[in-house]
Amino acid sequence: MTEQPDHRTRPDDPFDDIVEAETQRDPDLAVIEAGSRTLRTHGGAPQTDPVPARPADPEVDKALRAVEAELAGRWGETKLEPSVARIAALMDVLGEPQRAYPSIHITGTNGKTSTARMIEALLAAFDLRTGRYTSPHVQSITERISLDGAPITAERFIETYEDIKPYVEMVDAQQEYRLSFFEVLTGMAYAAFADTPVDVAVVEVGMGGSWDATNVIDASVAVVTPISLDHTDRLGSTPAEIAVEKSGIIKQDATVILAQQPVDAAQVMLKKAVEADATVAREGMEFGIVAREVAVGGQLLTLRGLGGEYEEVFLPLYGAHQAHNAAVALAAVEAFFGIGSEHARPLDVDTVRKAFASVVSPGRLEVVRRSPTVVLDAAHNPAGAQATAEGLTEAFGFSRLIGVVAASADKDVKGLLEAFEPVFAEVVVTANSSHRSMDVDELAAVAVEVFGDERVVVEPRLDDALEAAITLAEEEDEYAGAGVLVTGSVITVGEARLLLGRG
Repeated sequence: MTEQPDHRTRPDDPFDDIVEAETQRDPDLAVIEAGSRTLRTHGGAPQTDPVPARPADPEVDKALRAVEAELAGRWGETKLEPSVARIAALMDVLGEPQRAYPSIHITGTNGKTSTARMIEALLAAFDLRTGRYTSPHVQSITERISLDGAPITAERFIETYEDIKPYVEMVDAQQEYRLSFFEVLTGMAYAAFADTPVDVAVVEVGMGGSWDATNVIDASVAVVTPISLDHTDRLGSTPAEIAVEKSGIIKQDATVILAQQPVDAAQVMLKKAVEADATVAREGMEFGIVAREVAVGGQLLTLRGLGGEYEEVFLPLYGAHQAHNAAVALAAVEAFFGIGSEHARPLDVDTVRKAFASVVSPGRLEVVRRSPTVVLDAAHNPAGAQATAEGLTEAFGFSRLIGVVAASADKDVKGLLEAFEPVFAEVVVTANSSHRSMDVDELAAVAVEVFGDERVVVEPRLDDALEAAITLAEEEDEYAGAGVLVTGSVITVGEARLLLGRG
């Protein structure tokens, strides 16, 4: 929706069909924060787990818990003072580690972590050492900082914290407010990347863009995943207002990879790009999806990149939103390698295929149990919930789907539930362990308003909620194809993952 069909430069190009489909697509319904791990409609759950468990060594576990406790004593991620002064001061005393490597910076509302994982996989396939910084984590804090495609070890995490701790305390003493939890983690990530050293950093913003702690990097490629309403109390109440803040990651002479956006958000991004002399590549115009079909264990794609067409790309993730994330990730990596500006040749297609086939995204449309099938997904806003619902419908033939929902009180919970209402036969409302979790009775009241009293079950404890949902899915033989979806929050998904024996 960023451009209308009459802006096409080659009316006889077959890619016009893509443009037509893309410009008519509702961008708010095609996204989710981070995407999906392999869903196998045939066979068991994945055999390997990319999410690290607690350290086996008791001393290492004790030391990691001590670091976690110190970090938890700082401002949490939802308490913000909009400024990059503190993180800039930390970078200064650390010797500007974030300038030791080129970066790809990712903002948007939904799809950031999935896109980051895809970009990371592509860069690694081309033999580059990568550092990836994403948030929040599903189960372990160490997930947030990845080196060469794997979460940083607990030992390395502790060592990195201890290395920068004196400098953190120095900055704390000089600033009006102490560095926050997220600012310290950002400093740790940038320091770890410089120490490795990495060839390229893939960095996801925590919230917004301009004053996000990550925005002390000078990224040559800025990626903007689809923008919708979330964190409206801090970022703005319309897509355009939110886009103003998120456009802050666009740096002078950068390349901007712009996913499908609401028209008003796209206008803001394009204006910022002009001001920064940045080059813009738009999904549905300069790149996009040529073809997509569901396959066993994922989907088969033909993508049009900045340098040409890539056929028979298998993506082991489900949902149209993941295909769009893949198109964005591919364009971002092409731009990083100068394709579309310095030269027009495509990347090696076999390498691209190998990279996409390796992608995982824990806690997003992730199957963790069979008989009945239990799926976890971290959707926490209406746009994400809609994409999840569509992905489930496409990937599974559930005859009956039971929802388990625990959401944060500061989210659009009614909108979230409304997106799931058409696909949930019943919903079990519950709570997670976070202080931000909505009170169960309040959540139940909203759920009754959306689903009606007879379709709502209340279980204050998450473990009881999981048991109740599984029982509902199993209760009648005629529902042999029943399933359970656990959703509403990354925290909910992480805790359910542990309860169900993953991690």
